[in-house]
Amino acid sequence: MPQGKAAGARCVQLDQANRCRIFGRPDRPAVCSGLTASPQMCGSSAAQALDFLTRLEYLTLPDSAPAAAGSAGWRPAGRQAESRASS
Repeated sequence: MPQGKAAGARCVQLDQANRCRIFGRPDRPAVCSGLTASPQMCGSSAAQALDFLTRLEYLTLPDSAPAAAGSAGWRPAGRQAESRASS
């Protein structure tokens, strides 16, 4: 993904089992290589892990990103208030 991956978009490098096809290769993005999984990140299911990653993507969006990012309308408490204030 030369232009990067949009928040909430599935990475094109994931296979059907959600394993990275370019794991360990030098062309793997630095953001992926630098991400270290933890019990908090992984949770107890694939759904919990995906929710954590979705929240992480949302929390690290540039300020100019569209407000529609995130999964199922999830917003951190501070961002919910910002959205209401600007409406």
